[in-house]
Amino acid sequence: MDDSRSVTLTVRGAEKRDAGRGVARLPEGARKALGVLSGDTVVIEGDRATVAKVWPGSGPEGELRVDADTRANAGVTIGDSVTVRQVAVADASDVRVEVPATLTDDDLREMVAEDLLDRPLRAGETVRLERLGVRATVTATSPDGTVRVTDRTDVTLVGKTDDGKRVRPSRTGTSRVDTPEPETGAGAESPSQSPEEPGRATGAYGVTYEDIGGLDEELELVREMIELPLSEPELFQQFGVEPPKGVLLHGPPGTGKTLIARAVANEVAAHFVVVNGPEIVSKYKGDSEERLREKFEEATENQPAIIFIDEIDSIAGSRDEDADMENRLVAQLLTLLDGLEERGQVIVIGATNRVDTLDPALRRGGRFDREIEIGAPSADGRREILDVHTRGMTLAEDVDLDALTARTHGFVGADLQSLAKEAGMNAIREREYRETREVTAADFEGALKSVEPSAMREYVAEAPEATFADVGGLDEAKQTLTEAVMWPLQYHRLFDVTRTDPPSGVLLYGPPGTGKTLLARALAGESEVNFIHVNGPEVLDRYVGESEKAVRKVFDRARQAAPSIVFLDEIDAIAGRRGEGHEVTERVVSQLLTEMDGLEDNPNVVVLAATNRREVLDPALLRPGRLESHVEVPLPDEAARRAILEVHGAGKPFAEDVSVASLAAETAGYSGAELEALVREASMRAIREFAREVGPAEANERADEIVVGADHFAAAREAVERSKVD
Repeated sequence: MDDSRSVTLTVRGAEKRDAGRGVARLPEGARKALGVLSGDTVVIEGDRATVAKVWPGSGPEGELRVDADTRANAGVTIGDSVTVRQVAVADASDVRVEVPATLTDDDLREMVAEDLLDRPLRAGETVRLERLGVRATVTATSPDGTVRVTDRTDVTLVGKTDDGKRVRPSRTGTSRVDTPEPETGAGAESPSQSPEEPGRATGAYGVTYEDIGGLDEELELVREMIELPLSEPELFQQFGVEPPKGVLLHGPPGTGKTLIARAVANEVAAHFVVVNGPEIVSKYKGDSEERLREKFEEATENQPAIIFIDEIDSIAGSRDEDADMENRLVAQLLTLLDGLEERGQVIVIGATNRVDTLDPALRRGGRFDREIEIGAPSADGRREILDVHTRGMTLAEDVDLDALTARTHGFVGADLQSLAKEAGMNAIREREYRETREVTAADFEGALKSVEPSAMREYVAEAPEATFADVGGLDEAKQTLTEAVMWPLQYHRLFDVTRTDPPSGVLLYGPPGTGKTLLARALAGESEVNFIHVNGPEVLDRYVGESEKAVRKVFDRARQAAPSIVFLDEIDAIAGRRGEGHEVTERVVSQLLTEMDGLEDNPNVVVLAATNRREVLDPALLRPGRLESHVEVPLPDEAARRAILEVHGAGKPFAEDVSVASLAAETAGYSGAELEALVREASMRAIREFAREVGPAEANERADEIVVGADHFAAAREAVERSKVD
């Protein structure tokens, strides 16, 4: 082994599943230069030296991916350069680990030993124990130097109380005070072996970048606005650039705005001051402003510091003449933000899910220098978040996180956390009936039934299970919709190269009952995108401005949950010709036109609309760039009728005298809905007849004997035809 070889790499954040595992992902070039293989140990030298296990990295050459604890042990942050070299490692006979004193249960030592198994360590390093949810410090090892924990290593736990005394957790769940005494020989602890870095002390671990999934781009924006001014203020002085003083995070609840703020504070070891908007407000005059000033003074005295104002809209809404206290509070906040120039390394982060209600004076340069939207995660983002929240779980082999990702359209980070937690609770409830302590696919199925997506609570984003196979006929319409909606997602590179803009809107028109709504749901199921179903009449409101506001909300949610389909059913109810209807619908049409024009820059949002009265729609909606593709959904021909009957008759106990081909030929003029009604009516007549013949006592026991015959269909046709005439 040649310890003299070394490489210099740039530090990057770890993959989400690697957090707390003590691994360093090296690109192929660096592994070859060092002569290391997967599983070897390397030293990472920044301000300090730490060790990690080598795993292959797929990132760019010159980059090293390590988690927050490894970065803290090396004294570096993301973007810093480190020297990496191979190091010899010995099997540890003894390892001493300091944990919070409250962690005293019978299985604690075994859990810690299992988490540290096969991991390289040095005395003085901080390690993250994922399943226990704490950070621990390695205080001593035997032999000295770099060691690897094996199944023969004796792991000793020492608890640390708030007053600094150490206690030894016992196997019976109690603790005794461990009076420190001088130690000599191998593994002796010295002050240099157990440094405590800010935010990295033994105890419950804070949020790190590896705990945030699906927000890599947003995190990068936040980092350059917050982390650099706090960790490297001299850079801004060298370039003569005024560092930013404020960042506004906005987006739906539960998307990770607070999490991002806490992660940045932990990564730069900054003092973190939380200002919960509603807690500032007081009924006494001047008291609210004083509380706000106290928070800013605390931050100034503990630089570098981050002031995080959660729910900032509750204290900084638009000013008006009738709100004296609110006006004074906004004025005070503006004054404090302007005063930050003299406060040094203090940055303000605001978070809100109602950004449009903030006072405009806040949203300018010098106060909140940048606004960053934290939206609902994409499919890749949801997978990352599931990786984060399940990495401490013992998952059964039947758990498919990719399948869960596909079924959680509209879920934000908080929803996915609740999903994982609920699955874990299901497993705990069923523990007495299982041989293993694992979280199974059945546990996640149960959790899915109790956790709803919050990003789309007002206009639910669904993941329809229907596909084109559930839609009989309509082949031309299916192809047109596939090209308009699915191709831009599947073949986005082709659209980029040919500089072709995909259609932003598609209008489905045709007689009632022909399957327009089913076709839209099937398209969403085929393309696996969020589906937002809005019935036109639901948008209308008698109060001025409320209908337009509802339309804006629909499109805001669609953009946040992109890729998505907005399906406007019965669009003729809200988009009739202007000048011929009510002024409310005229305002709604104008708002629709505005929103659809804004979709040109967002090809991942497509508008589908359905109507059986195309002639009454406002012509401005039907021009290119809006609802430009018009797809007729006509009454089905004979071949289509046969396909529809086969879909609705699948699995039904038809008698031998029932011919689907004959039924298709005899039902000219029937719509898809009427054919479905025909099959349902025939089945109901068969059930009614069978129940009368055998009696209620035997009906369920002899259910396998029931058949739907031609006579049932003949009677059903008469009933459906009568309803058509009515």
